[in-house]
Amino acid sequence: MFQDPTFWVAVAFVIFVIAVFKPIKTALIGGLDAKIKEIRQEVEEAEKLREEAQSLLANYQRQQRQALQTAEDIVSRAKDEAKSYHAQADEAMKEMVRRLEEQAREKIAQAEAAAVQEVKLLAVDIAISASEKLLAEKLVGDKGSRLIDKTISEIPQKLQ
Repeated sequence: MFQDPTFWVAVAFVIFVIAVFKPIKTALIGGLDAKIKEIRQEVEEAEKLREEAQSLLANYQRQQRQALQTAEDIVSRAKDEAKSYHAQADEAMKEMVRRLEEQAREKIAQAEAAAVQEVKLLAVDIAISASEKLLAEKLVGDKGSRLIDKTISEIPQKLQ
């Protein structure tokens, strides 16, 4: 057996495999450890990126909700202001119409008073003209003088 070259080739092969296996094993384990470490770092980096992305997503979603709430608040305030302005405009319009109606009533009352005064003055003028005409025709002579004297004497009593 020790003289058989096959045996020695086998022994040499086994020794060679053992001698080569240890450094190869160390190199393989070192390479695998380095690859594992690299993969672990990539996984950790991916986890960090995922967490950062989730944080950014949550932040943007919160900002979007805030923006929507702000927009709703602005729209609500605008509607309230529009209602307020509308109510103020209605109130101002009603007040203006009321003032215009009041002014129209005053102008109508003034016109009526002026017309009544004018009618009274016209009636007085007509009455005076008629009286003058009547007196001129009827009271001629002594009878007219006595009536005038009597009327003049009654004036102070009627003025009291």
